[in-house]
Amino acid sequence: MSEYGHGNDERTFAALPPARGGAFTRTWWGLTWLKALEDTALDNEQLKAGRRHARAGAVGAVSVRPGRITAVVKDRDGTAHRSDVLVREFSEEEWERLLDLAVDSAGHIAALLDREMPPHLVEDAAAAGIDLLPGVGDLDPECGCEAWDHCPHTAALCYQVARLLDEDPFVLLLMRGRGERALLDQLQARSASRAAPAAHDGNGGGSSEDAGGMPGVSAEEAYASAFLLPPLPAPPVAPEAPGRVPSLDTDTEPEPGVEPAALEFLAADAADRAHRLLVEALGADGDVPECAVAWLTEAQDAVRLAAGAPAPWIAARLAAGSGRSRADLDLATRAWRFGGAAALAVLEEEWTPDAEALAHAGARLAEAWEDDERPALRRAGGARWTAVGTEAQLRLDEDGRWWPYLKSAGRWAPAGPSDRDPATALATAFAAGAA
Repeated sequence: MSEYGHGNDERTFAALPPARGGAFTRTWWGLTWLKALEDTALDNEQLKAGRRHARAGAVGAVSVRPGRITAVVKDRDGTAHRSDVLVREFSEEEWERLLDLAVDSAGHIAALLDREMPPHLVEDAAAAGIDLLPGVGDLDPECGCEAWDHCPHTAALCYQVARLLDEDPFVLLLMRGRGERALLDQLQARSASRAAPAAHDGNGGGSSEDAGGMPGVSAEEAYASAFLLPPLPAPPVAPEAPGRVPSLDTDTEPEPGVEPAALEFLAADAADRAHRLLVEALGADGDVPECAVAWLTEAQDAVRLAAGAPAPWIAARLAAGSGRSRADLDLATRAWRFGGAAALAVLEEEWTPDAEALAHAGARLAEAWEDDERPALRRAGGARWTAVGTEAQLRLDEDGRWWPYLKSAGRWAPAGPSDRDPATALATAFAAGAA
């Protein structure tokens, strides 16, 4: 359904394409609309001609406004006629009753928002003396062809409107005098005014003794009421930096085994991580690494903490607590800064690819360089290849990324971030060695 004009008082829908076979409508309210047309028209031949016009796509853009629908309908010879069908608008008093009925049952609102006409709303309205859907004589034709009854042009217009009603029952409510936006605003205001007294009552308007506790709300009502709530406030602006950590250096002696300086360090780390996550959640600019939210082992988290350059005595405790020497911890923090937990695993863990993965890695290494530029690579076990005659090495992780390594003081050390291209990773290692 294509709509190119939309306001509270009028909606204009672009001409619908021809309807090839089948019924004009598939909903019960669309069928009721057509039944009102067919029961009103005195000449069935005119209705048949109208159906043919509608199926052929002879109905132009359809304008819907309170009390009236309008379109230009063309005859087979191209003659155009402005056609109108008038529908009775509801009075203010009728609208007041209808709005009360809609607010009384959240299910009615939920159905309308889902573009359905709830049968119970139609039944409740009829019981209150309001006929939402038209009946016999309720579709009053006016046409430029000057027919006094429904002609092929007004009938064609009604058939096309049935297709519009299938997609959006708010079209019918607009004919009755209320546009969708105005109607929803009125429902919101009415719902809010009813909710205010209940909010002052502590339990939704009834006592806990009467209700056996707080009364529940059905899922249907909760869903339907969501649009009636006021819009959420704009999200707050993320602070530029984490808050200050309180000082734990007091005159009171700490409990045995508790070190205030260590607690301050951990509190500062927690504040920094919380700030990074807040920046990410608010969509502000900021580079939040994956390691900020990953689940880490104690040994991994010790490296993450050490990567923040803590005081030497804290770094020493982190090394001892994670079962590493200071030299091992220094290598681990270097790896962490290049790629977090993934880079740490490449440093400290060795894995052996299966035959298929190994063949794929070999092919990738072979195609990464031109024949006359390819370095001599010797597999050093697992997923590691050393460039012959150099101090450079490539390591492959389980995700297919290549990590550059460089030998220094007899130990292999990370030389840079990973790359999908082994040639780029090896060039990084060579550049680190030349620096």
